[in-house]
Amino acid sequence: MRILDEGEWLVATAGHEARVDALTAAHRVRRADGRKHPVEDFLFTYYGWTSGRLRRWHPGAGVGLAGAGSAPHRGWRFYRVDGDVASVDVAAFLDARGDTVRFVRDLLTQTASRPGRFGCFGLHEWAMVYRLPQSDIRHAAWPLRLGPDGTDAVVETHQIACSHFDAYRFFTPDAAPRNLLTPTRASQAAYEQPGCLHAGMDLYKWAIKLSPAVGSDLAADAFELARDIRELDMRASPYDLRELGYEPVPIETAEGKARYVEEQRGFSERSQALRSRLIAAIDQVAVPMRSTDALD
Repeated sequence: MRILDEGEWLVATAGHEARVDALTAAHRVRRADGRKHPVEDFLFTYYGWTSGRLRRWHPGAGVGLAGAGSAPHRGWRFYRVDGDVASVDVAAFLDARGDTVRFVRDLLTQTASRPGRFGCFGLHEWAMVYRLPQSDIRHAAWPLRLGPDGTDAVVETHQIACSHFDAYRFFTPDAAPRNLLTPTRASQAAYEQPGCLHAGMDLYKWAIKLSPAVGSDLAADAFELARDIRELDMRASPYDLRELGYEPVPIETAEGKARYVEEQRGFSERSQALRSRLIAAIDQVAVPMRSTDALD
């Protein structure tokens, strides 16, 4: 175990808190004012974790904090104190979260082993509004860039091949049969691939879900990646968000498709690097095991 003295972990804590505060400042102001944001709110509403949870610093498994008497970690779940050192209680963590650890590792390793696919063009967002009245779409306060008929035409003239269950499950009833694939929760590990934007965003979900065994530096990196990916996700969506400063990526055109794929490839490379780090962090606490258990 690597031991950080009190001065070291206090500096690390302050640095992490300052980083998260900067990343979430606009969200916290909007939340206080009761204002919604169709792009950035996703990371807090869909994933369900507050900025405060992300702000809490964890060193990760295998790192001890000297000066345990002044470390807040001593009272947090999944920590133990031995003498003057506080650290993650790996045995207690695995006892409570072992199934999740095995599932996530299996999912990540299978995803990382596949070549990325880059022909989806973000059509999942279009399939989520297909043939719906404006009042029923998720971001009803924002207009559709091509209007309802133009949006439906994009869905009808393109081949949709979404591999991510948590995107596919939000397809409208009329759009779901148009998808070439039928991903399910049980088949999630068999379908996910590293070109998928949502698989990249989900690295944030897994990093937080496996906290405190996974350190907060990795979780913050995953959050930053997810935030960047979400922006492309919505710029390529059918919504017109130019009022918020988001220039569309018009995936209904050849130029827009090329731009989308270029950015998608960059995010896939970033995601694969982070995926490898997350797998390595998991292997700090558990012997690699395969599991087909499906977890929400």
